Amino acid sequence: MYFSGLLLLFILVPMIELALLIEIGSLLGTWATVGLVIFTGVAGATLARIEGFRVLTNIQRDLAEGRMPAPYLLDGVMILLAAAVLITPGLLTDIAGFLLLLPAFRNVMKQYLRRKLEEKIRQGSGQVTYWQG
Repeated sequence: MYFSGLLLLFILVPMIELALLIEIGSLLGTWATVGLVIFTGVAGATLARIEGFRVLTNIQRDLAEGRMPAPYLLDGVMILLAAAVLITPGLLTDIAGFLLLLPAFRNVMKQYLRRKLEEKIRQGSGQVTYWQG
């Protein structure tokens, strides 16, 4: 299972991205396609920065009020992931990145991850790994 996920991530996704960019390049032209890739990268980085600052403000507020900012920490991880995929050229990764920047989509993802974690705990198959430096 782990290997198939890596296979998908590192081989199939770039191949699909390349095919999409070639198709779009044939429709729009080379420079328009390059411009689109640059635009989505810049726009995505800007939106990730704005969303990141918003989440950071929420984390700081919760900490100042003595609450654990756990939900916002997961938001921060998803925004970081969004920024990482938005700076890589490609349309599928850009779509995934922009979706992760939307608070409503992140909420759906958090609910999904919570259900998966609860399922693992119920099955007794959850595993926690930590690093001690």
